Amino acid sequence: MTIDDTALDLAASVRAGDRSAREILDAHLAAIEAREPEIHAFNLVTSEVARDAADEIDRRVAAGEDPGPLAGVPIALKDNLCTRGVATTCSSKILDGWQPPYDATVVQRLAAAGAIAVGKTNLDEFAMGSSTENSAFGPTRNPHDTSKVPGGSSGGSAASVAAGFAPVSLGSDTGGSIRQPAALCGVVGVKPTYGLVSRYGLIAFASSLDQIGPFARTVADAALVLEVIGGHDPADTTSIPQALPPVREHLDDGVAGLRVGIVSELSGEGIAPDVARRVSEAAEALAAAGAEVGEASVPAAIYGLSAYYLIAPAEASSNLARYDGVRYGLRVDATNTPDMNLRTRTEGFGDEVKRRIMLGTYALSAGYYDAYYGKAQKVRTLIIRDFAAAYEQFDVLLSPTSPTTAFALGDKTADPLTMYLNDVCTIPSNLAGDPAMSVPFGTGDDGLPVGVQVLAPAFGEVDMFRVAAVLEAAAPIGEVAR
Repeated sequence: MTIDDTALDLAASVRAGDRSAREILDAHLAAIEAREPEIHAFNLVTSEVARDAADEIDRRVAAGEDPGPLAGVPIALKDNLCTRGVATTCSSKILDGWQPPYDATVVQRLAAAGAIAVGKTNLDEFAMGSSTENSAFGPTRNPHDTSKVPGGSSGGSAASVAAGFAPVSLGSDTGGSIRQPAALCGVVGVKPTYGLVSRYGLIAFASSLDQIGPFARTVADAALVLEVIGGHDPADTTSIPQALPPVREHLDDGVAGLRVGIVSELSGEGIAPDVARRVSEAAEALAAAGAEVGEASVPAAIYGLSAYYLIAPAEASSNLARYDGVRYGLRVDATNTPDMNLRTRTEGFGDEVKRRIMLGTYALSAGYYDAYYGKAQKVRTLIIRDFAAAYEQFDVLLSPTSPTTAFALGDKTADPLTMYLNDVCTIPSNLAGDPAMSVPFGTGDDGLPVGVQVLAPAFGEVDMFRVAAVLEAAAPIGEVAR
């Protein structure tokens, strides 16, 4: 066994009794021990709890039971997913050491499928960032080049898969926080249709945008995890009472006759030439496989960044009001309650979180609501309409995932706007609520991974994964800088 085995292969071998869950887990824990000090993918590695879970899987297999489709598969969880009795911090001092009294629905479903959680991964504080440099516990580094960022906010989850610490992981995507780090780390990352995966137990950033999804080294593994975590959940009022589309059974259907549109607004100015070349090559590969490829337009997408950075901070300012030093997490004492609230938030929140709270509070304030938040919601409606129009002509859309390959640590931290531009290609699908995913497709001029983004209409995961499978098979083979 190697740590490069797929989740599907590992689970099949455990279910058949050919390999033990404990053996598989120990191999991945050894990989974590070897490189984690260098990469810092995790805020917490739960070795002993994981070993107990692996032993239970092996006991069930020995008793003739089937532990599930992810039997014995190690999985890393982003540290904004609630885990009962295990610290869940959102990489923020204000939640340092907090232990939730319940598991997120996705965590419950993974455990029921036999997966073994190996730890909680680092992220930009409260998922606010594009580089995992905003963590209160230090940055995560890209496993392919540790002088570079892994992307964000789910950089720890992406890095854990890229480094071989776990074959699969979970992240959350509010404006590209799964897809952008997937692109920079050279792994598959999926943002499902809004409401297809339960958000119960996901600590909220922007509730109308947040979505949980998988990272994996292969498209098939990502499909497997999505099928495990997806489906209706009555505990989440935004969960769609609809069955998850049968993604895996259509992975080998190919793309013959499928209409693929390259989004012009997301493929021109601001996209690095080496990234643009890979997207063009991806389109050519789809055409060679029988797809009908053309140019698509989503005109309002150019306003996505502006609308997002009003809507998301506005929702964040509301969601983060609960961190007041009273109910849970950090409390900095003072002589009265208002001063205690102020001191707790001043010491507990980092600069980027404070910036977004202030932006959001301003956008929602009396006299400015209509001019800022209200107008941003109108732009969101335009984006939804323009995507709907594009999907009348095309089955799926194609674009870069990130404008560039991974950039250097510290390169963009001094300029928030430059950092925000990293999400220009991913934000529009969050605003629309449609699914999108990043698929590795070769490397850039610097030898670092390039991701191609596949976008689909709501509940279009089947066609999206069909395209992803073809791209995976056609991806240029070359050495990635390590």
